[in-house]
Amino acid sequence: MHRAFRLLATGFVAALIASAQFPPGYVDPAPVLDAATRAIGADKIRCLTAAGSAYAGMVGQQRESAWNVDWPRGDALTNFRRTMNWESGTMREEFDRPPGRNPASWKYGLGWRGGTPLQRNPHQIFSVNGNFGWHVDGAGNSPIAAQPEDAELWQLDLWLNPVGFLKAARKPGANPRAVWRWELGESGRDGNTTKPDKVTVVSITMLGKYRVDATINKENLLQRIHTWAPDPVLGDTNIEHEFANDTYVDLSGGMRFPTVWHSHTGWDDNYGALNVSAGHNGFGGPLKEVRANACPDTVEVPAPVRAARFEERVTMEALANGVYLMGGSTHNSVAVEFSDFIAVVEAPLDEKRNLAVIDAIVKKIPDKPIRYLISTHQHFDHIGGLRTYAHIGATIVTHWKNFPFYNRDVVNYTPRTLAPDMLSLWPPTELAEGYQWETVRENYTLTGGRRTMRISYVQPLAHVEGMLMAYLPEEKIAIDADLYDPPSPGESAGAPTASNNSFRDHVRRLGMDVRTIAPIHGRAVAWSDFERMFGR
Repeated sequence: MHRAFRLLATGFVAALIASAQFPPGYVDPAPVLDAATRAIGADKIRCLTAAGSAYAGMVGQQRESAWNVDWPRGDALTNFRRTMNWESGTMREEFDRPPGRNPASWKYGLGWRGGTPLQRNPHQIFSVNGNFGWHVDGAGNSPIAAQPEDAELWQLDLWLNPVGFLKAARKPGANPRAVWRWELGESGRDGNTTKPDKVTVVSITMLGKYRVDATINKENLLQRIHTWAPDPVLGDTNIEHEFANDTYVDLSGGMRFPTVWHSHTGWDDNYGALNVSAGHNGFGGPLKEVRANACPDTVEVPAPVRAARFEERVTMEALANGVYLMGGSTHNSVAVEFSDFIAVVEAPLDEKRNLAVIDAIVKKIPDKPIRYLISTHQHFDHIGGLRTYAHIGATIVTHWKNFPFYNRDVVNYTPRTLAPDMLSLWPPTELAEGYQWETVRENYTLTGGRRTMRISYVQPLAHVEGMLMAYLPEEKIAIDADLYDPPSPGESAGAPTASNNSFRDHVRRLGMDVRTIAPIHGRAVAWSDFERMFGR
């Protein structure tokens, strides 16, 4: 009797000690992860191939920066195939997509931010092995190394699925924690019932810095995986994948995997998130053909990818006295010197690019402030440096339709924990006082000394709303973004696009005498070269 009481007391003390390890609201993640692993046989799956069709939202390429506007749906990804090998830390994706519009380095999601030429071939191949990522534009062509930040996101994506998450949770440094909560189940989201389900959310650390949460339901299935990824425009950006119970299929030997994916880049409920950018649906589709442990593809890092170096190259071409096309990348800026200040048209890509451009400008034109940054439109690949110019004290000039998005979502005091920039590390008082903006409705003019810059609203325009272009009347130079991208030397311009027509009509309507086009994409060309597209 005494021994039984002692054993009972020992068990009670052990239970108290165990419970003391988890504060109120927290639970032991180990049994939750064990049950989820058994439910889909994750410990038996070394690698997996999923194939089918998919869609990709053009993240950051919405027509309007307004409430409740989703990312535009891009061309369908046909013959989609993804092979994931969690033992080797490799993934290969390939699909077919019409060429001509997408950056060649873009799969889906935040990779749209640009940095490479447009896609030229239908078949696209994307691979990642550890810290190295690369893409091939057309089977048999040379691999092009991905920017390190893109390669990291591709490696992260390898683990943002039920099998990957459960394997990552066992890795050193994952530090799993778990909480419970009640939420509306699938049956409750149509408004017919409000019966809640109790779920467990397990949070782990991936790749040493990403906090990733998995919502695990009463069937021990992962129904949602959520994390944040860094973006030059939005900062810490919501990324989530959803998997419905009825999409899990039996493979063999107790192994299961979902065949329908639905992914968000940005919050699903934009009003709840209090943002203006409004996009969310980033990727998804039925991947009906799923095979486990039959992954013959090797993903070796090509020698050119391993040897690739990424240096920010800035070129400066004088288009006129005090007017410079800042090139060396896929996106240009244009610097214009006035008597007492400098104005820059466009702040594309990211902070690194714009710091390099600013450094080149101030070396060429010392002791004058960059007083204005003219932002032509709100597509993400054109505004990744807005915060950089705000940091150095420039006033941002943009169309009034872009202002709510820029002011609330982009140039703000929101913490950026994953990739802090200068504005977040050294926030200026101008943001709080709100005098770093000038908005345009139809026309706006900058003058200084003998120089004048006319800024005007281009419409109608199918490409995007809120588009501005700049014109220097004395120099007869038009500065445009996406209205006309000159072909590379030796390439044909092709037939005029809708944007080309809008550009031409706008110049004629305002009576501009344009001799030179300074584009944000490509080289400066004569207006006569542009007119030849129209048969003149």
